[in-house]
Amino acid sequence: MTHTRYAFIKAQWHADIVDRALEGFLQLIPAEQVDVFDVPGAFEMPLLAQELAKTGKYAAVACAAFVVDGGIYRHDFVAQAVVDGLMRAGMDTGVPVLSVSLTPHQYQETEHHNAIYRAHFVEKGREAANAALMITKTRKTVLAA
Repeated sequence: MTHTRYAFIKAQWHADIVDRALEGFLQLIPAEQVDVFDVPGAFEMPLLAQELAKTGKYAAVACAAFVVDGGIYRHDFVAQAVVDGLMRAGMDTGVPVLSVSLTPHQYQETEHHNAIYRAHFVEKGREAANAALMITKTRKTVLAA
């Protein structure tokens, strides 16, 4: 069975930036094929991604977050835990889990930086949609063989 639905999880930390990834994703995958879920921050994404993947409803699950350096080095641990968790969710369920999670080294909460990252997240959302479509097509071919 080929799924044509996709899940998109987005962290609400820096939502004004992260939400742009969904905009980019929806430029390539119709909104009626995408279920959108909000979580408080990046750390909460892997568990929900795993739960959504286990439902069997989705061809892929995309996850978007913006993990910034707050000056206490915590962002490194969070970013690594999130990426590891997303990979594990995909491996454990057999459903592709895609990351649109960025951890910039030089982010400052200025309008200039916010504008740069808003635009960057749109592009990253498109890239995630391309990846979701490509892996869905490839898996369909492999499973049909």
